[in-house]
Amino acid sequence: MEYKVGVISGDGIGPEIVSEAKKVLDRISQVYGHTFHYEDILMGGCSIDATGVPLTDEAIAAAKASDAVLMGSIGGNTATSPWYKLAPELRPEAGLLKLRKSLNLFANLRPAYLYEELKAACPLRDDIIGDGFDMMIMRELTGGLYFGQRSTEEVDGVLTAHDSLTYNENEIRRIAKRGFDIAMKRRKKVTSVDKANVLDSSRLWRKVVEEVAKDYPEVTYEHMLVDNCAMQLVHNPAQFDVILTENMFGDILSDEASMVTGSIGMLSSASLNETKFGLYEPSHGSAPDIAGKGIANPLATILSAAMMLRFSLDLDKEADAIESAVQSVLTEGYRTVDIMQDGMKQVGTAEMGDLIAGHIA
Repeated sequence: MEYKVGVISGDGIGPEIVSEAKKVLDRISQVYGHTFHYEDILMGGCSIDATGVPLTDEAIAAAKASDAVLMGSIGGNTATSPWYKLAPELRPEAGLLKLRKSLNLFANLRPAYLYEELKAACPLRDDIIGDGFDMMIMRELTGGLYFGQRSTEEVDGVLTAHDSLTYNENEIRRIAKRGFDIAMKRRKKVTSVDKANVLDSSRLWRKVVEEVAKDYPEVTYEHMLVDNCAMQLVHNPAQFDVILTENMFGDILSDEASMVTGSIGMLSSASLNETKFGLYEPSHGSAPDIAGKGIANPLATILSAAMMLRFSLDLDKEADAIESAVQSVLTEGYRTVDIMQDGMKQVGTAEMGDLIAGHIA
């Protein structure tokens, strides 16, 4: 089979880690007889440098013409980069927000899984970790506070900022259905996270989730306030299967969950629309401080490529092969610097990619 993959290498360590993911995909193509056609797409700081804007209409068209898009990372040092002296709508991250909206990528999946081999990197006590944890955070991605109306203006001589948080029932229902669908393929439990004791948007969220839950009698579901969820993630993470939540809460909780695993460099993510199309990227940032040093951890990007094979291209066997290869390399004791432990073998970005590709046969 032939597939067209849009590739957004992006900024910082992005080009390095995407290169390793492509290396692994090329190995998949050799072993399983597929062909991946890559099309480079500019977005973020590199697009600003080349075109003056973080995302062009041509880039959006190229993404839409792809079966899926694999992304590295975008952005730079917010304190020193000239990109962050531009108006907010011209900064690197504005390109990602625009792409999500243009492609209607409303469902963000971020798994948080504790590898047995990396247990020592988990900041939680052994009695809290127990037998480990495996959760999926399902975040609504195109509504809420990040996409609401905003302004900063002087009111009665005082600078006043305004941000609006808006959801309608259709936006909530479609993400809730995705969350329950994912739960059906996992351990059949959904924890819907909101702030219904304060926010009208959360009260509507809770009402719609309860309506959707009626169509999934096999799934156990519960409501949890976001502040309690933040505490429970570090108190008893194993209780969670699928966490379903709105945009800003999901942004914060997924970062918290990633650090509980011990390394954000291990965590993949997928952003999906109502078709098979998806944008796949690591959960970490562009790490400009280590860009070009050959030490970045490519595993989150490689695992994102596996998610792409599974969710957009229906290549489950091939996705399993990548995930198994990652597990094998970790079991053999190979580590990049961010997950290095005593007695392990430290490798760089390219060597880690070689090792993963070498375990696919």
